[in-house]
Amino acid sequence: MKITTASGIPVADNQNSLTAGPRGPVLLQDFHLIEKLQHFNRERIPERVVHAKGSGAYGTFTVTHDISQYTKAKLFAAVGKQTETFVRFSTVGGEKGSADTERDPRGFALRFYTEEGNWDLVGNNTPMFFIKDGIKFPDFIHTQKRDPQTNLKSPTMMFDFWSKTPESLHQVTMLFSDRGTPDGYRFMDGFGSHTFSLINAAGERVYVKWHLKTQQGIKNLSAADATRLAGEDPDYAQRDLFGAIAAGDFPRWAVKLQVATEAELAAWEARTGWNPFDLTKVWPHKDFPLIPVGVLELNRNPVNYHAEVEQAALSPSNVVPGMGYSPDKMLQARLFAYHDAQLYRVGTNHQHLPVNAPRCPFHNQQRDGAMAGANGSASVNYDPVQSNGSNPHGMGHGEPPLALDGAAGRYDGRGKEDDYTQAGDLFRLMPADAQHKLFNNIAGPLSQVSAEIIARQLAHFDQADAAYGAGVRAALKARGVNVA
Repeated sequence: MKITTASGIPVADNQNSLTAGPRGPVLLQDFHLIEKLQHFNRERIPERVVHAKGSGAYGTFTVTHDISQYTKAKLFAAVGKQTETFVRFSTVGGEKGSADTERDPRGFALRFYTEEGNWDLVGNNTPMFFIKDGIKFPDFIHTQKRDPQTNLKSPTMMFDFWSKTPESLHQVTMLFSDRGTPDGYRFMDGFGSHTFSLINAAGERVYVKWHLKTQQGIKNLSAADATRLAGEDPDYAQRDLFGAIAAGDFPRWAVKLQVATEAELAAWEARTGWNPFDLTKVWPHKDFPLIPVGVLELNRNPVNYHAEVEQAALSPSNVVPGMGYSPDKMLQARLFAYHDAQLYRVGTNHQHLPVNAPRCPFHNQQRDGAMAGANGSASVNYDPVQSNGSNPHGMGHGEPPLALDGAAGRYDGRGKEDDYTQAGDLFRLMPADAQHKLFNNIAGPLSQVSAEIIARQLAHFDQADAAYGAGVRAALKARGVNVA
């Protein structure tokens, strides 16, 4: 194929710059050279602050069970109905060139291209998180990144934050179990993590949590294997996912949800003391059983990684009619932060890119800006004021009003909330060998921090379960750390 400039002009010579004589100097009029170097200097867009290293694939979601009693969303309208999807998996704390096998939560961001617009379920491979309020998210992520002086990852920063943040213990316990190093992306579960809501045709709201259960089975890496693969094949998860799909071995997940009415959640909170909208907590399956919904299958690899994966821009604010949010403080922060990040990272009109554009017709009155591909043409770019509103028969997506209560203020429930029971429950679910691995996985980085931080963190383990604290103490002592 004949090489051209970006404007389609044939290039006479792609091997030699235009020079004054055989030895130069180079002439500024060599536009092909200048365009090549200019574009090369701009080939990278800013990497994501979190979830920078990732892999993506397309697939289909197929409805297997009727949930129309909970939602009017059209993608669930009939058993057997299929919706095109895109998934981006990722690590969280590492840079774009980091290893796929680092101990880290994994992002599990799922887009449904529905006939009513894009629904983005932007979750992780864990059902809980380290913090419960988005105002602490930048602080937390700073501890997972590099020390501003040494430019090195810092166990001191991590455990200083965690030891002063008891609400993190539930997720810390999950992170330092073998689930913190999954064997690629195909062998792990996914979770929406937050509490969301569904609205049915009668305008009734229920609250839900989304689960994606791998049909390949859970497989994790030992700490030693994860470290070995980080050196031998830092792109291990990317290679595994792409290769499996290319070979026709399509990974699948069973999509399920937990459902509760507002009254049921209020009764559960009264009994347990746990806020159902707290992201550091889970809804136990014995209280809220999993309900099957459908199957997600990934069956097509991207053709262009940069265009389809690097520039993919998902946001939990993207919900379709029949869906809604919840009072989850972390979710409320993410509703703003994700879209804002995409505006900065990809651009004002990032929704015009094929991977981000809805598959259904769309019309808005946004105009112009960089990369304005679908710019509205001759259609009007304004909507006049109407006394009854533009949608007098419903609010927003048709969501019923949400009753709010209380004076506006900054409320701190920490110190009065139970941050230990669910972490202890998770610990007690682990068999003895998994507990032993947990102790050693924690003791490795914890042994590198000050005695003061160690003492604070051990106190949290003790409150979750006495055996938890004792096991970590023994693992620290085996590393020569003197602990009480």
